[in-house]
Amino acid sequence: MIIERIKNATVEPKISLVGAGPGDPDLLTLKGVKALQTADVVLYDALVNEALLNHAPKQAIKVYVGKRSGDESFSQELVNKLMIDYALNYGHVVRLKSGDPFVFARGYEEIDVAESYSIPTEIIPGISSALGVPGLQKIPMVYSALSESFWVVTGTNAKGEVSPDLYVAAKSNATIVVLMGIEKIKEIASIFKAEGKENLPVAVIENGSSANEHVVVGIVETIEELIIEKHIQSPALLVFGQVVSLHPQFNAIKDFYAILAQEE
Repeated sequence: MIIERIKNATVEPKISLVGAGPGDPDLLTLKGVKALQTADVVLYDALVNEALLNHAPKQAIKVYVGKRSGDESFSQELVNKLMIDYALNYGHVVRLKSGDPFVFARGYEEIDVAESYSIPTEIIPGISSALGVPGLQKIPMVYSALSESFWVVTGTNAKGEVSPDLYVAAKSNATIVVLMGIEKIKEIASIFKAEGKENLPVAVIENGSSANEHVVVGIVETIEELIIEKHIQSPALLVFGQVVSLHPQFNAIKDFYAILAQEE
């Protein structure tokens, strides 16, 4: 239900855009905790761990606003309207977004709308799943001669297509993290195969940092069938690059191919 946009003279509107991190509630920043502790309203996304809501006062209004990939139950326009309405009528709104609010999370759009109403805003970064989740699996973005840079690319753009940037990234030797791409794994793998990278190491991490995290490690040639075999589903991210060979699970793959080479 949308409340009336009538400013309450007794409140001071404020909007804090807070990154909730990748899933583990302990990965929320201290500044994020402090913002929640002073919230009058919390608008939180589908991928936010609801344990974080315990940091907010008991009397604070907690509003689920969806925003899971493929879920259009809450349009961006509706979320913006709710955010403004609650700020003008109740005071401090914490807009709690998974990961970091400025990494494929439309954080700028929400801050821009808030400032168009002259509402004071605050940005509190969070740990992006693109960096934090591979790191928790001991997969570095850059390491020695294996990789000197990294890309973070969306697997599916606003048009529902594979991002054109991925074609460019696949030509490089960089570590490539693909968000929102598991549903396009066949097409994404074909992009790397076209560059002759059938044997490039790949990690797929589902529900990164959470209690039900699942990790699959393989190579470009077989990663699609591994995802199907292990029933990996969204939310999951993909990591392409030689740095994935540092993951302990990759040792079994290296041993397998070593045995095949000996048999030949």
